Amino acid sequence: MEEWSVVYKVSLWGFIGAALFGAVANKTHFCIMGAVSDWINMGSKVRFRAWMVSIGVAALGAQTMQALGWLDLGDSIYLGTSFRLLSYLVGGFLFGIGMTLGAGCGQRILVRVGGGNLKSLLVLIIMAIIAYATLRGLLAMVRVEVFDAVAIDLAARDIPDQGIGTLLAHLTGADALMVSRALALVLGLGTLWYAFKDSDFRASPDNILAGITIGVLVAGSWYVTGVIGNDDFEPVPLESLTFISPVGNTLNYFMIWTGSTINFGIAVVLGMIVGSFVYAIVTGNFRIETFTTRADMLNHLYAGMLMGFGGVLALGCTIGQGVSGMSTLALGSLVTLAAIVFGSALTIKIEYYMLDDPFLPSLRQALTDLHLLPRGEN
Repeated sequence: MEEWSVVYKVSLWGFIGAALFGAVANKTHFCIMGAVSDWINMGSKVRFRAWMVSIGVAALGAQTMQALGWLDLGDSIYLGTSFRLLSYLVGGFLFGIGMTLGAGCGQRILVRVGGGNLKSLLVLIIMAIIAYATLRGLLAMVRVEVFDAVAIDLAARDIPDQGIGTLLAHLTGADALMVSRALALVLGLGTLWYAFKDSDFRASPDNILAGITIGVLVAGSWYVTGVIGNDDFEPVPLESLTFISPVGNTLNYFMIWTGSTINFGIAVVLGMIVGSFVYAIVTGNFRIETFTTRADMLNHLYAGMLMGFGGVLALGCTIGQGVSGMSTLALGSLVTLAAIVFGSALTIKIEYYMLDDPFLPSLRQALTDLHLLPRGEN
């Protein structure tokens, strides 16, 4: 049998890893929007701690491989010299709003599609269309002419990348390599300590399983694309798990299959759905779920549009920037993560107050609750 090309090997590993991700996320109900909601509405940070574990494990794994010389994270999209501050802030904020309206971030949408949720299927289709339009279609002009045009060129300031360690070293004159390694230990061990010091988290095997599994899969994806995919004749881009741009590319792949080639991102999208679907079927949890109200349908339409545009603008989602990007120690990933959480938290608060009040009073009360307006303004 003729040996598979590197592209197909990498894609197969991506599919297998994503299928495991989909099954585990389905089983454990891993959902970052849900984690933010639990924190805002109930004061529970158990699911949020699972997210932190995934970041810590991914960071330790990725930075260890970097230190061993197995791969160069500087080749990833997260550590480029173009610091797109406006894109990270606006894109992350819009994505946070969208994932709240759609009841799940990119990975959760794929998991729910695999479980039979037709509402998430609508979000996925709209998100894919808007994401591809923002990558290569009509909306790409907005992205390039408005947002990319105001990006900060770090190279012009003699800064080789946007790694937090690199930036701190540039400001202080310290050794960038040593600072980055220290930061990796602080982030990796710090997030693990933060999660496991909580007794409620330690008593939640599903959240422990989700956090560790997803962190390992993100680190493993860096290995797959950076080591297995590092071929002199057929190299593949260095990347890890992310879901917004890949869903757009997956839609395009299905539409022009005869003139297209599968890649790691497309395989990951398909693996997520298949893994969740298989788990749902085996456990008897597969359920067809659809819209019950017109307002619910409109919210999911808006969600797909906001997540598709915002996710591409911000170069990733809660997993793409929030875990994969964070594992590279990129400042842009930290900014995007904060913007996503803020957008989601604000939307959750507004939705709660709009049960009784119009939008503007609800917005004021939400901003007050988030300590962005003094009590007297309410």
